[in-house]
Amino acid sequence: MSNTFLVTGGTGTLGRVLTERLSAAGGDVRVLSSRPGPGRVVGDLLTGDGIEMAVAGADVILHAAAGKRGDTDLTRTLIDAARRSGGDPHLIYISIVGIDHIPLPYYRSKLASEALIEASGLRWTIQRATQFHDLIAGMSRILSHSPVVPVLASTNFQPIDVRDVSERLAELARGPAREHVPDIGGPEVLSMRELATTWLAVASKRRAVLSIPAPGRIAEALRQGRNVTPDHRDGRITFEQYLRERSYASLS
Repeated sequence: MSNTFLVTGGTGTLGRVLTERLSAAGGDVRVLSSRPGPGRVVGDLLTGDGIEMAVAGADVILHAAAGKRGDTDLTRTLIDAARRSGGDPHLIYISIVGIDHIPLPYYRSKLASEALIEASGLRWTIQRATQFHDLIAGMSRILSHSPVVPVLASTNFQPIDVRDVSERLAELARGPAREHVPDIGGPEVLSMRELATTWLAVASKRRAVLSIPAPGRIAEALRQGRNVTPDHRDGRITFEQYLRERSYASLS
């Protein structure tokens, strides 16, 4: 018997890839969107409009939606609708490695969303991942606009490809609820300098790279490696491989 999947954030960076993977493997896949379209169900997690109809009949809800100010209100709306649906959906949430140690406002919202899910009474699984390649590449592109690229000293990242994350989530979606599962990280732990240098080389740009110390609790948490999970190098696609798949224009 095939499952019915509902993907929130299904038109986003991760959600598009996840939706394609679930669809290719069979099953009924719905994408929650504020706009109608093929395979979509219309609903708004900010207002709650259409969410009860969207979750109705869903066996598995993969929550990949992200709000500009955080996920907490969106997650609360989704949980409330799932509780009222009369079903017993398995709620899978994609979170971020280190959110309980890095005091970024967005990370605090992710941590609050995790707490809501834990107390929801639903069957649930939470998967934390390191930063996506797209985020690191975007940051590198912005920094490269300067003739000198500033990077944080003594700071590592472990970027992961959304294809690797979607593969893990699709596996979880076809299994029982597991609550907190092991983190998933990219195949390499690299310094911010190494990442910037790799981006510049692939983009054929000549820039000086300057390591600068940064004060504050956030920078200290990054220096402590709270954002990486070196024991879980589960991703296969490296940052350089990801970049070389992109055209030069997309890196400029």
